[in-house]
Amino acid sequence: MSKNKSFSGTSANRYSLALYELAKESNELDEIEKNCSSLIKLIFNSDEFKSLIKNPTIKKEELLSTVIKISEQYKLNILLIKFLSFLISKRRFFYVEKILKDFIETCSKKRGEMKAQLTSAKELSESEINSIKEELTKNFSSKIKLNYKYDASLIGGLVVQIGSTMVDTSIKNKLQKIENRMIEA
Repeated sequence: MSKNKSFSGTSANRYSLALYELAKESNELDEIEKNCSSLIKLIFNSDEFKSLIKNPTIKKEELLSTVIKISEQYKLNILLIKFLSFLISKRRFFYVEKILKDFIETCSKKRGEMKAQLTSAKELSESEINSIKEELTKNFSSKIKLNYKYDASLIGGLVVQIGSTMVDTSIKNKLQKIENRMIEA
């Protein structure tokens, strides 16, 4: 069991770095990154595909056939198709989701982007999200890759987290602080 855990962390990262280097060398980073995002969405949205990936009894030929069908449907880059085929041949397709996510994260880091999480108590428009993203980019002097989430349980306000820095202006947080002070008193 520990052998598998170490694979999923260390080796998945190595595979994703190998894909990054191959994509960079062939000047196809943008296209392969978009393809990887599409595949991650497919894995997330398709329980059938997800169970196919996770099923250890599926034969390599069946997996390869499925990947070829998906690659035709999604017009995947030939380099990515070869990479996915390689994972199947090495019986590492089980980790494809982690490898693809690591690849996208590596692309983001190499572009100098910082990841940020924005959670708001009300639905924000695209222009409001972009405005917050621009402000964060100025304040942190770095490109920001912003993930947005709506959470009504915050009651009001925003929570922004960039790396280890967190700004919580939510009413839920303020109420929690008041409750904690009342308990301490």
